[in-house]
Amino acid sequence: MLQTISHAFHEGGWGMWPILVTSIVTIAVIVERAVYLFKASVDKDKLLALLKSQVMAGNVQGAIKVCSGNPTPMTRIVQAGLMKFNKSDDEVQAAMDEAALRELPKINARTPYLAMLSNFAVMAGLLGTITGMIKSFGAVGADDGGNKSTELAKGISEALNCTAFGIGTSLIGLLGYSLLQGKTVHVTDDINEVTVQVVNLVVNHRSQMTQSPG
Repeated sequence: MLQTISHAFHEGGWGMWPILVTSIVTIAVIVERAVYLFKASVDKDKLLALLKSQVMAGNVQGAIKVCSGNPTPMTRIVQAGLMKFNKSDDEVQAAMDEAALRELPKINARTPYLAMLSNFAVMAGLLGTITGMIKSFGAVGADDGGNKSTELAKGISEALNCTAFGIGTSLIGLLGYSLLQGKTVHVTDDINEVTVQVVNLVVNHRSQMTQSPG
């Protein structure tokens, strides 16, 4: 398998190199984003249950420790609001909004690059295809007594290998983009839902909350 791929890469000519670089960057972005989003995921129902039990018991420090013990974008945003529990409702919301402005860009970072990389891979493959066909027709039209059939076959092989590798890289990028974008939306929606519920929880139980551990 590896020998086949290596041979095809060699047959693809210079056009394979930008496609190779694009594929490496694409895979690196997919892996990095997948790891980050996996770590950023939180069981929102379990988190809300823990926070609710602490808040209703009047133990805000316990709720803060729940968040600090599992640092994720969601818990950091919630913790920012809990730290302002004794302030006005607007200040609690403002603290969460400020934390969200720091955390949400990290969740959305780099994933959009995959769409650009996918398009670039297709264009690089197309460029390699065109240069391969130019080489083929140039060999056919040459009047130098060379082996035209061999040169024609090499040019067509170069063109088709560039096309195949370009499209293959593009498909990987598009698949990764779709999956990661879906996960990003899911994480973001969970953050929005949890922050709203925590704000309501703090507002409705502020009088019961103290800074001393329960």
